[in-house]
Amino acid sequence: MKKMNVLLCSVAAAFLMTGCGEMPELTQEESELISEYAVGVLLKYDTAYNNRLVDTPADDPAEEETELPEEENPEEEPEPEMEEPAEVVDVSQDEEEAQPMVSSVEEYYGIPNVMISYTGYELTDSYPPSEEGEVPVFSMDASAGTQLLVLKFNVQNTSGQDQQMNMLGYGATFRVSVNGEASKGALATMLVNDMQTYDDVIPANTSVEMVSIVEVPQGTNVGSIEFILRGNGEDGTLTLQ
Repeated sequence: MKKMNVLLCSVAAAFLMTGCGEMPELTQEESELISEYAVGVLLKYDTAYNNRLVDTPADDPAEEETELPEEENPEEEPEPEMEEPAEVVDVSQDEEEAQPMVSSVEEYYGIPNVMISYTGYELTDSYPPSEEGEVPVFSMDASAGTQLLVLKFNVQNTSGQDQQMNMLGYGATFRVSVNGEASKGALATMLVNDMQTYDDVIPANTSVEMVSIVEVPQGTNVGSIEFILRGNGEDGTLTLQ
């Protein structure tokens, strides 16, 4: 810096000595130094100069520094664990394979003093069949494109006294698989002899006919029938034919 001041002073002296004569020839570096020095002198004594090129309003938000409160460091909450989606099991297709075999309805439900025997089936468009001159208390018709498969059972009272039989109390529900197809739930009916909802007294040494009904496609050729029992813990399968 001292060397630069000496050089500037020399250049200024050269100007004074020349007077109104010819200007001395200056190198490029000397011309730049003189320009910088002249600008510095003007700025130093310019009372309007405030060490900044552009005045900005005092209330310019860009000039104001906002002190932000120290950010607290809250304890990081653990991220919630993502639960794995529950596995969906299609029970309708494999339920028959998983059920143990049972020998009879009365054994599965623990019904005392009765013997329940499968006697056959009937395919019909409506049940019960109407007799001439009679109007059944309750009847049902098959849906379009289906038939009613009526499974028939003989329920015999094996004791020497009247026997109360309440299938509703056992929570009995039935499903039926025909020809190895996926099982279908037995229809809920208002028939007095519907085995799924039967609740009545069987007189001593007598038997009554009960039924369980399911819809099957029209024209079904019935081969095998599996009767699936529910309501007593683990389901059981009874092969009817």
